[in-house]
Amino acid sequence: MLVGRAVFGQSIGLRLVAVSPPDSAGKKTWLRIGRKAAVTLVLAYALIVVAMMFLEESLLFFPTPYPDGLWDQPGLDPEDAWFEAADGTRLHGWYVHHDKPRAVILFCHGNAGNVTHRSDVLQVLRDQVGASALVFDYRGYGRSEGSPNERGILEDARAARKWLAQREGIPEDQVVVMGESLGGGVAVDLAAKDGAKALVLQSTFTSIPDVAAHYYPWLPVRWLIRNRLDSLSKIASYRGPLLASHGDADTIIPFVFGQRLFEAANEPKQFVVLEGLDHNDSPPRAYYETLGCFLDKVNAAAAGHSESPKEP
Repeated sequence: MLVGRAVFGQSIGLRLVAVSPPDSAGKKTWLRIGRKAAVTLVLAYALIVVAMMFLEESLLFFPTPYPDGLWDQPGLDPEDAWFEAADGTRLHGWYVHHDKPRAVILFCHGNAGNVTHRSDVLQVLRDQVGASALVFDYRGYGRSEGSPNERGILEDARAARKWLAQREGIPEDQVVVMGESLGGGVAVDLAAKDGAKALVLQSTFTSIPDVAAHYYPWLPVRWLIRNRLDSLSKIASYRGPLLASHGDADTIIPFVFGQRLFEAANEPKQFVVLEGLDHNDSPPRAYYETLGCFLDKVNAAAAGHSESPKEP
């Protein structure tokens, strides 16, 4: 029995010595692989975050500089507008005149192209809506000098409105400010801080961080983005008439962003659903008819306020 126990014990001991070293070594190997993978993922994530921080402007602004674009527009025959921003940046725009304008409109375009890509908008605003209008290029776009960033393009809009008001011989706050997409953020800032006769927004957003978070939910974009165009926090400061529109099939700026911004705005306001339209689809003729009626109401309200009170 003693011999048997010794052999049995020795046998067990041999098994333990033979099996346990490979088990322990395997676990250590997998731990090393796991640590390396985790470090690699963290470094890759950090590199993506840093790269997006440095490339932010190039991911947000897509200017088409001169001479790209169709600069010869015989059917439109726009007047070249040249002016300077507060920091001295020389800017360019296209202006069309109407002898008896229903409104004087400053149009702030989106984040891509240049004024030549908005010639159809100018044509409709003049010939169908019956307005004098200026569409201008932000710094770095078209013939405008410089490079775009949030602070710069907001200065550009103020310089453009000043030029337009002087050209039409009206106060700056009697200009209707109209913005599409990124230009909606520019228009909201201008109207909220300086006032406007009316504000017209097309397919715009609550803020750049909101849109970025929609596309990159796995990145801390809300805390990293410098160019914010936070219309949601600004629009309550605007106290004039608002006409907002958004395509319900918008795949670039989701419809819900346009709704949220509209809900945060003061009365009087009107929202137009552009049924079946994606972000870059042109609004139908009916939309511009609605815009014309909206401007007529704005003019009627302004005329009513300007009347002197009657003697009892």
